[in-house]
Amino acid sequence: MEAGFSPPLMGAVRDPEAAVARRRYLTGRIVIYSILVLFALIYAFPAYLVISGAFRTPADVAHFGRISLPMSFSFEPWVRAWTKVCVTGRCNGIQQNFYNSLMMVIPATILTTGIGAITGYVLSKWRFPGANFIFLMIIAGVFIPSQTTLLPWAWIVGKVGLANNVFALVIIHTVQTLCFSTLFCRNFYAGVPDELIKAGQVDGAGFWRIYRRIILPLSPPILIVTVIWQFTTIWNEYLFGMVFTSGSQQPITAAVQGVGTGSSAAAVLISAGPPILIYLFGGRFFIRGLTQGAIK
Repeated sequence: MEAGFSPPLMGAVRDPEAAVARRRYLTGRIVIYSILVLFALIYAFPAYLVISGAFRTPADVAHFGRISLPMSFSFEPWVRAWTKVCVTGRCNGIQQNFYNSLMMVIPATILTTGIGAITGYVLSKWRFPGANFIFLMIIAGVFIPSQTTLLPWAWIVGKVGLANNVFALVIIHTVQTLCFSTLFCRNFYAGVPDELIKAGQVDGAGFWRIYRRIILPLSPPILIVTVIWQFTTIWNEYLFGMVFTSGSQQPITAAVQGVGTGSSAAAVLISAGPPILIYLFGGRFFIRGLTQGAIK
């Protein structure tokens, strides 16, 4: 051991520095987590009010106020919202508006996904003069505000005789959201090697056979992403349903604003239920599809 070497002395010098570093680390972590918890509470508070209000009786809300701890638990607001609440001039609940949304979102999602997949396939693997220009126009449709299309759609809906009809919303949403599904599928299919297409052509396969036998088996990741995106986008859309339908033809997102006090929270949760369920059961497939599309 060298002269003058003193391990205890070195430990004494280092311990205070380590203690200061630990205190700084703990202080920083406490501050960070405190801020995160604060923001989490701010974001969660409205959700708490809606969820707790959906199971409180009207008398409880009237007596203690909305911003209070629940003093009752009942499914009466749900039953009332579904079967009895007065909305859009009727007093038989929001069930018809819920069915309207299903009749709107299911065919529109199927149409936009199917047409977008074929269009993306054509633009990526069957190039023709002007294909890039068409794709640029489709991308431009992503950035056009829906408010600017209200007057053209009002003229079209009137001309085809679908005023105040849920099927008009199917047409509108199919056209309005087709740019997204085409963009998703085109970018995904662009990553598929062209050699696969050429090999299919050498074997005598045509347009549809190549799609069925080569492209479609590779498509589930992007098709899942497209279905989830289109379903939630169309279901949550408010403007077109409010402008082009009324009464018994309105989708639930437009009708729910007319639900009175006592059942409004339950009606909001019923309205938000399908998109939430889609993300709960399909969220992992959504992320997986996005990552697989990025890798390809």
